[in-house]
Amino acid sequence: MRILFLCNKSPYPAREGGPIAMKSLIDGLLAAGHQVKVLAVNSEKYQVNPDEIPEEFRQQTAIELVDLDLKITPFGALMAFLRNESYHVKRFISKSFREKLIEILQASSFDVVQLETVFMMPYVADIRKYTQVPIVLRAHNIEHLIWKRIACQTKMPLKKLYLLHLSKTLKTYEMQSLIDADGIAAITRKDAAFFRGLTNSSTIDIPYALQPEKFVPAFEVAEKPVFFHLGAMNWIPNQEGVRWFLEMVWPLVIKKKPEAHFVLAGRFMPDWLLKYKATGIEVVGEVDDASEFVRKHDIAVVPLLSGSGIRIKIIEAMALGKTVLTTTIGAEGINYVDMKDLFIADNAEKMAAIMVQLYENPALAEKTGRSARHLVQDLHDSSKVIDRLLLFYKNITEVKNC
Repeated sequence: MRILFLCNKSPYPAREGGPIAMKSLIDGLLAAGHQVKVLAVNSEKYQVNPDEIPEEFRQQTAIELVDLDLKITPFGALMAFLRNESYHVKRFISKSFREKLIEILQASSFDVVQLETVFMMPYVADIRKYTQVPIVLRAHNIEHLIWKRIACQTKMPLKKLYLLHLSKTLKTYEMQSLIDADGIAAITRKDAAFFRGLTNSSTIDIPYALQPEKFVPAFEVAEKPVFFHLGAMNWIPNQEGVRWFLEMVWPLVIKKKPEAHFVLAGRFMPDWLLKYKATGIEVVGEVDDASEFVRKHDIAVVPLLSGSGIRIKIIEAMALGKTVLTTTIGAEGINYVDMKDLFIADNAEKMAAIMVQLYENPALAEKTGRSARHLVQDLHDSSKVIDRLLLFYKNITEVKNC
């Protein structure tokens, strides 16, 4: 098959969740012998130098990047507010991107066009004009739900009101997008069930997939385990969750275990975290090799209070044989058994208690890490996931051609 991917960020380099998820599908399709073409947004939010993309990936995907200015401006936000439009989506509408897309559609034929995230849906009309092949929306999250949850966590009344407005307008656009697409490929079963309740479009869950053999597990847990968090801090839910953890959870852990150690890593570390000082806290910022960082530490803590979709860093930590402690929201989309494959805590007292328990019982952490690795092998193996995606492509193509 020949698949055109429209991406809201470049899938290479895969430095954060969205690009990692995109690249995993692209790599899987290429490995299965299919052809892929990539057209991606290049912005200040995820800036990529095209010359730094490896020649092999460029040849395999014929990747092209279009520069977009996604910076938030007071005027743009105000106009979207007055027009009751989604400012999230509006920033992705670009004449230059549309022109490049039309050029590609006129020059080549495809069997499927896959739109990575709802932010690529403004181009559906252009796609329909130049080709009749199925359009698949790859839904990485229920996007409006992220902003609704962030709004619910916000204390300032005016900010809460505006965030709720952003959530409402994004929801309106997102619901329409479900109708406009021929197929919805959600990243979790829960998201797929939500979408099925709102649209007649064919819907499937296609989870984040990886090649387990490329993730060499490090099951051993130190006698005094080191806790860690790894995540991009330009994503609001990560920063929000870490702040809650540092203020509400960590003091309870230190009270019981004064020698405990927590390492915080990730891209776009804000100044307040880089300057943060507290007993047992080490902030290292961006790391050169994420997998090696995870392998060197013992227990992953992912204290998410908002968000949607699936946490790719959790899946990768599990693939590396690490115990993960997170919230119910953090574990959304993972078909886990609590206290077997990972640990769930939705309040500070329980999270701190589990951390103390794991600190005192490294053998339990190692056992959980081994179970986590088995789960990933069973449910997130790329070859199995790609087979399901290809069958989905085939089915929606047959329906569209009827």
